[in-house]
Amino acid sequence: MIPIIPSRSRFLTVGILLAIFSLSVTQSPAQLRGSTEKVDVATFLSVEAVPAGESFNAAVVLDIADTWHVNAHIPTLDYLIGTQVTMDPKDGFIIADIRYPEPDEYEFAFAGGEALLVYGGKVPVYLDIRASSNLQPGTYEMTGSARVQACDDMNCLAPSNLPVSILIDVVEKDSEVRAIHQDVFADYDQGMAAADMSIQPGSANEIEAMFRERGLLLAFLALFFIGLALNLTPCVYPMLSVTVSIFGGQNDPNMLRVFSKALIYVLGIATMYSILGVLASFSGELFGSWLQHPWVLGGIGVLLFALALSMFGLYEIQIPYWMASRLGTGTSTGYVGVYFSGLVVGIFAAPCIGPPIIALLAFIGAQGDPVFGFWSFFVLSMGLGLPYLILGTFSGLLPKLPKSGVWMVWVKKVFGVVLVALALFYLSMPFISVSDAYWVIPISFIIGGVYLGFLESSGRGTPVFSKVKMAFGTIAIILGVIFIMNLQKEGMEWKPYEEEQIAQARNEGRPVVLDFYADWCIPCLELERITFTDSRVIEATDHMVRLKVDLTHFDSPESEEIRRHYNVAGVPTIVFLDENGNEVAAARVVGFVGPDEFLRRVEHLN
Repeated sequence: MIPIIPSRSRFLTVGILLAIFSLSVTQSPAQLRGSTEKVDVATFLSVEAVPAGESFNAAVVLDIADTWHVNAHIPTLDYLIGTQVTMDPKDGFIIADIRYPEPDEYEFAFAGGEALLVYGGKVPVYLDIRASSNLQPGTYEMTGSARVQACDDMNCLAPSNLPVSILIDVVEKDSEVRAIHQDVFADYDQGMAAADMSIQPGSANEIEAMFRERGLLLAFLALFFIGLALNLTPCVYPMLSVTVSIFGGQNDPNMLRVFSKALIYVLGIATMYSILGVLASFSGELFGSWLQHPWVLGGIGVLLFALALSMFGLYEIQIPYWMASRLGTGTSTGYVGVYFSGLVVGIFAAPCIGPPIIALLAFIGAQGDPVFGFWSFFVLSMGLGLPYLILGTFSGLLPKLPKSGVWMVWVKKVFGVVLVALALFYLSMPFISVSDAYWVIPISFIIGGVYLGFLESSGRGTPVFSKVKMAFGTIAIILGVIFIMNLQKEGMEWKPYEEEQIAQARNEGRPVVLDFYADWCIPCLELERITFTDSRVIEATDHMVRLKVDLTHFDSPESEEIRRHYNVAGVPTIVFLDENGNEVAAARVVGFVGPDEFLRRVEHLN
């Protein structure tokens, strides 16, 4: 009979037993060899051959010795090592899903009689894999590892990484193939989907499962709300400024026409974002990487500067009269103009990424259907654009407010200063790094505050309005000074990525954090200046080896190799490796996160 141990005593007992176990490892040859002594690995396919472009299933079967168990994928106790199958990236194949079986509950003496979740006997871990339609017939090998920790009733052996190899015979498209190993895959539908913490980095599991289980309509609705949630990221700041500037400077009294222009503008954003998303899905390029091209940055800068000059009253942007008369747009800014503006702003949306976007990229790439991919990204980007539909409509109604003449001239100049700052920012990026270009922002705050608050002549005869202008200018100057102080804060110290550093950290038993960034990536700089300057973040990562991986030139052979190795589809991406050099998938960061969320990810390593 197993005695009942009070909660505090139980944890003390567990700690003592672990200490005894760690000492005994140095003396026991069986434990010195780790869990490989008790677990064998075999792999099976669901079909005899795989037609190019088709999906298939594979099973990694763990054969566990009698009286022994391995921990469940998500173990009961924090100090136990969960079972995890990890596959290396392989050109032409995408892991869409990994399913672990339901674990059993057993009580163990070393855990004080507490019931633990474990696997025993023969344990199949199922993989959903899709083969690219571009694969040539032949035999391919996918490799990976299975991390296991074997335990019996008395103790646990050291965890081990067992090699996994899957041989795949690929045949021509539409070839007829025969199902095999049906007994192995009999329990496939009962497998526990890995959508929570077992999803592999960059896998399409979440999105693929959403379309499979919820149907097309609900899946598209979910994509719309995912797009709406992207507005919570810093990447939207330029989009907000440009939208208000474009519509706030118009003088169209017709509300319906203002709304229709805002809708056309959002359709332009959605069109560009969708095209770029599909291109990234099928080319394997980093999402947003076109921002590294000087001609793209220069074109954006020139357009923003042209819009800024119109805000200062130098001219009014409108399409040619012959085109406007045919479209019925009169002399106001035409539909073609706002649609074109939306196309350009859609490029700003490129850095708006997160785990759902990475999953959507992988899913669309696996589907091989560019039309379906376009509409998927289009629905998502319409969710992203919804706030700009509202913002554009109400910004366009500003001139209709009572007595808007004098102060509206000043407001248009405010928009002009914002656009000049953004134009200088993008025009400087081809020549200097983003971190240096960021100095344009506080300098613009200070110079713009002085000009708009104290030098600009609008409404000087109105005492109240003059005080409002001076207050605005003073606040802008103060914000600029605070911004400069923040840019001077010291952040985390990083080393350039080298493979030798990974090996050295593994030998020293130290975890590693990899920061994948690019000079053209604005959210990367947000991480650098906001998250990585937080004292709590610096302290929490002091014991780690911190390495920066430069993907500025994403198409170089070196970048291509490391991107594929770590399944990096966009920047910023932060990857955490444990003491054994294995990625802690639950800790991966995609896109910008604040200090609090970053610290929550770091906790997964403890």
